[in-house]
Amino acid sequence: MQAENCGIDQNLFNYLVESISHTPYYKLLGIEIIKIGRGKAELAVCANQNHTNPLGAIHGGLIMSLADAAMGNAIRSLGIKGVTVDCSTAFISGALLGELVVGKGSVLKAGKNMIFAEAKVFAGEQLIASCKGTFFKTGDMKF
Repeated sequence: MQAENCGIDQNLFNYLVESISHTPYYKLLGIEIIKIGRGKAELAVCANQNHTNPLGAIHGGLIMSLADAAMGNAIRSLGIKGVTVDCSTAFISGALLGELVVGKGSVLKAGKNMIFAEAKVFAGEQLIASCKGTFFKTGDMKF
């Protein structure tokens, strides 16, 4: 999947694409970047058998991880390093095996120390989860 730069500094974009593609947890889950812009990020994963729970459904942890990754990288698109302090997810529907699950994260407000973000997660056109997160700024990114 070729990542799309939606208007951020090219050096930051290159850094984020490289970082995301080498993050061990993202690699474990199969998360890839689709596009990134100022305060926005879209990441995706193709739901497969490795992502199922004991009931055979796509595990909510995959959906939450994708939402957190989308929000976190939306924050990083601003050149900010941050960690998740609080995250709340509403599961609306489920994803099926083989579906492309897309997390769309955006920054709502970046304060001096606290950053507020949200993510919507889709399976095809179907909204499957809505997430809100609070992040703590740990510094500025060096790229």
